[in-house]
Amino acid sequence: MTGEALSFSSKDAARTHVWDRLKEEKLAAFPFPPHGRIPNFKGSAEAARRLFTHPVFAQARALKINPDSAQAAVRAEALRRGIDVYVPTPKLAGGFWHIEAVNVPQDAVREAAAMSTMARWAREVPLSALPQMDAIVSGSVAVTPTGKRCGKGAGYADREYAILLELGHQPVPVATTVHDVQLVDDFPQTGTDEPLSLIVTPTRSIGVETPPEPPRGIDWASLTDADYADMPVLAELRDMLGKKL
Repeated sequence: MTGEALSFSSKDAARTHVWDRLKEEKLAAFPFPPHGRIPNFKGSAEAARRLFTHPVFAQARALKINPDSAQAAVRAEALRRGIDVYVPTPKLAGGFWHIEAVNVPQDAVREAAAMSTMARWAREVPLSALPQMDAIVSGSVAVTPTGKRCGKGAGYADREYAILLELGHQPVPVATTVHDVQLVDDFPQTGTDEPLSLIVTPTRSIGVETPPEPPRGIDWASLTDADYADMPVLAELRDMLGKKL
C-alpha cells in the first residue's frame, strides 16, 4: 500500500480501512476483533515510551488518559514516572478515576493501569473537583498528520474535552498513540472534534504544527433528548452552569 492515497469521504470509511488493515495484517492486539472499538495494537508499549520522550508529557503532573486497552501502557508508564492519572468513567457517570502515582508501588503500575483492576488503586473524583490537566492522551481509530482524529464513533472523547472547557479548564496538548497503519491522509472533521497536537506510533512521533481549531465547549443547542439520556452528566453540567435549554 506504499504510496497509496488514503483520503476518505467519511470517518466511517476511514475507520473501516484501519480496522480491516489491523486485522488482515495481524497488527491488532487483544481484545479482538479490532472492529467497533479503539483498537489495541502491537507496539503499544513502544509508542507509550516514545510519548514520554516529549517534555510536556515527561514533565506532567496530571494527565487525562482514555480507558481503552491501547493506552494501558501509557497509563502504566505515567504512573511509573510518578504522574497522576485521571481516567474517565463510562459516559462520565462517576466522574473520573484518579490514580495517585505516589500510592502505587513500581511493581503494581500495570495492575493499577488495567481497567479490570484499576478500582483497587483509584478513587472517583467528581467533575467539579478535577484539577487542571497538563495534557490529554486519547485513543484513536484513525488520525491524520494535520491533527484530525476519529474514535469509534460514540463521540465521548470529544465531549469529555468540551466538558473540561466548560468547567473552566485551559486547553492543553492532546496526544494519541496509534499503530503506523492508523495514520491516513484525510477525512472530514466537524467543529466538535478533539484536536491532536501530537501523534506517536511505535516508530515515530509526528508533531502537529497547527492543530485543528478546538471546540469552545459543548454545543448545547445541538443536544437532543437522546444525548442527555446517553450521557446524563450533560444534564448535571447544564444545571451546574445554569444553561437554559
